[in-house]
Amino acid sequence: MTVFNDNREELEHYETMMGPDRGRLAVTLDLLTNALVLVGQHGVYCHSNRDPKLPVMDIRIVTREITKAKELIQSVMERLRDEKKS
Repeated sequence: MTVFNDNREELEHYETMMGPDRGRLAVTLDLLTNALVLVGQHGVYCHSNRDPKLPVMDIRIVTREITKAKELIQSVMERLRDEKKS
């Protein structure tokens, strides 16, 4: 449960603003965005031998999967927001 300790202030801020569920999802999105940034920085230095303009395949796959995870979380946040409005 270190995420709750490591990100306590951020969790408290977003949970207060958006409620517990959406707040935690917002922090999750931030963590995934940080991971994307780190993977992107790594991709600058690790290029494919076949196409030096592209990062290596594993970096492209990780980036794609994290991006898809973010899309799913965002869709849940939107549904929760819409349910709250109703």
